[in-house]
Amino acid sequence: MSRRRLRRVRPLEVSVRRGTLVEARHRVHAVAVRGGAVVEAAGDPGLVTYLRSSAKPFQALPLVRARPDLTSEEIAIASASHLAQPEQLAAVRSLLARAPAEENELECGPEPTPVEHNCSGKHAGMLALCRAKGWASGGYRLGTHPVQQGCLAEVAAASDTAAAEIPTAVDGCGVLTFALPLERMALMFSRLERLEGGREVAAAMQAHPELVRGPRAADTMLMRELPGWTAKGGAEGLLCAAGPDGLGVALKVEDGSMRAMRPALAELLRRLGLETGELGIEPVANSRGEVVGEVVAER
Repeated sequence: MSRRRLRRVRPLEVSVRRGTLVEARHRVHAVAVRGGAVVEAAGDPGLVTYLRSSAKPFQALPLVRARPDLTSEEIAIASASHLAQPEQLAAVRSLLARAPAEENELECGPEPTPVEHNCSGKHAGMLALCRAKGWASGGYRLGTHPVQQGCLAEVAAASDTAAAEIPTAVDGCGVLTFALPLERMALMFSRLERLEGGREVAAAMQAHPELVRGPRAADTMLMRELPGWTAKGGAEGLLCAAGPDGLGVALKVEDGSMRAMRPALAELLRRLGLETGELGIEPVANSRGEVVGEVVAER
């Protein structure tokens, strides 16, 4: 991948306004990649951070290859960070039944129950993969298990990075998480639909954005507002997405606040010449539901 433009430039700045005053500011690092080259950047495109839940579309690839019997809803929920809404839990339970596996086999921990944990779809998919491969499912979350080693291999291949060079840690739900520079994350997403199983994952997420997160989340809104886009957010202020023309983007809010994500994402896409509709509008409301301010990207 070309590194000619991997230089530090001014980060995106997102302001939180209440009335006439700015109460807070968020710095956002962002990068866009097309054809293996950086085409737009703000802040440090080489910033190394963890993929967290933005890895889920790639963690779902081994499952999709091994289980051609999955529905699009089951693939979407395996790639999701859901909000435990009824339709989301129904998709998780459908995937568990297809595995087949029981709810008490989920190793994501309670939130307040394992099936309601926002990563339960991914974990149900990992159990389904174990059944397909004939692997023991106990401890599938551990770094030494074939499931996690397979996920590491997917991330390494998609990002053109040797697996041994990728720092790993334990994610919030107990599985491995992987650290990469933002430009490598954008590269991964730019390639998603060209990977084996990637087209199926992208199509499922695009068909069911409401299963992936929720109505006001940046990833769900992007997939609704811009046809052909696939997007997945991650904890601590991360979002990665793929456009229909081989464009990959990655954004990281420096302080980890997700409230800055939608305005920052809309500003990055604006710089790329794309219309974003309602994506960048983030009102600040009080407990009465009254709009008293806004979260907005500075230009």
